[in-house]
Amino acid sequence: MRHPNRQATLRSDAQRNRERILDVALAELTRSADTPLSAIARKAGVGQGTFYRNFPSREALVLEVYRYEVQHVAEAARQLLCTRPPAEALREWMDRLAQYAIAKAGLAKALREATTARGTMKSLAHGPLTEAVTLLLATNEKAGTIRPGVTSDDFMLAIAGLWMIDPHDDWQSRANRLLDLVMDGLRTGAPEVSP
Repeated sequence: MRHPNRQATLRSDAQRNRERILDVALAELTRSADTPLSAIARKAGVGQGTFYRNFPSREALVLEVYRYEVQHVAEAARQLLCTRPPAEALREWMDRLAQYAIAKAGLAKALREATTARGTMKSLAHGPLTEAVTLLLATNEKAGTIRPGVTSDDFMLAIAGLWMIDPHDDWQSRANRLLDLVMDGLRTGAPEVSP
């Protein structure tokens, strides 16, 4: 029988391996959708057995990279609200969403190849991102920092341009301009808040 602490260590090592694979896969697949899985395993510092135990196919890896990135973006909303004023948390989260959008654009070919069912990608992201946006908007509306009545659908339509930015162009400055415009629009009509 294994010692409980040894099992916990093994599980934590396995989790670190999995996260390392996902981090490397995100970077490599964003650069090239055709990156060999063996190259991803090598750069992640894991053997083929460990790699395939976690991700038995390219499709499984690509979908999990996408889910992993969506989850990180969604979790960032709550973390930012714990450490920043609402409006600042919202704007910083929008920057994180822009980084996600660019990563998604880089992964587009790999995602298209991995998903054959219509709506698969949308359903993977819709829930967590909608929850994050809803939380940020509600907190800001309560604080009086944005106009009342903005829905998560309104917000997602307003920032839809992120997904049209060329990731190989000067995407950061273009995304910043777009998100500043969206933030200005959200502030228009907000109740006056005394400092």
